[in-house]
Amino acid sequence: MPKAVARTSKPAARAALPPVAVVVSRYNRSITDKLLSGALRAYEQRGGAAASVRVVEAPGAYELPTLAHAAAGLGTFKGVVALGCIIKGETSHDQHIAMAVAQGLVGVTLVTGVPCAFGVLTVDTPKQAEDRAGGAHGNKGQEAMDAVLDTIAAIDGLKAPSTIGRSAGGVGPGFGRGRRALPDKAMGKRRGGGGGGGGNR
Repeated sequence: MPKAVARTSKPAARAALPPVAVVVSRYNRSITDKLLSGALRAYEQRGGAAASVRVVEAPGAYELPTLAHAAAGLGTFKGVVALGCIIKGETSHDQHIAMAVAQGLVGVTLVTGVPCAFGVLTVDTPKQAEDRAGGAHGNKGQEAMDAVLDTIAAIDGLKAPSTIGRSAGGVGPGFGRGRRALPDKAMGKRRGGGGGGGGNR
């Protein structure tokens, strides 16, 4: 008898990652360069090609929403990662910048439908920024890239056909044509009125 030959199946090909834009602030560059490296590394670690990431430099954090909106509106990118670093100064200027950037980036997502990840550090000291740009507290650029890729995947999952909430007749509960069937008790209450089995209580 011929020897049985073990069949080896090829591993399933990993789906190509969608193209993503990374908008990064030049201000506090010693920090934002590290955030950018973390974001690019996260993309490649998940099987993405470096050529699928477009890096756009912003003069500062305040300009991130404008450039993120421009990138999202092109229709080329499935997601945008915004990277910046805002460090507290002697005045409350940093708070106004941080709030404007956060609200602006949320607006990009809601207006365009393209996920925009918030990879902007808002810290009190340069040491806190270092700790979050590859230091003791990880790399927020890497986390932002992971977040935008996970969000894109979740949106694609929502668009996929689903049988959740469908009955045998193909109509989900509460969404059927015409009137919905009610449980017997509810029908009894509606029919009641004068005698019989289901009077009003």
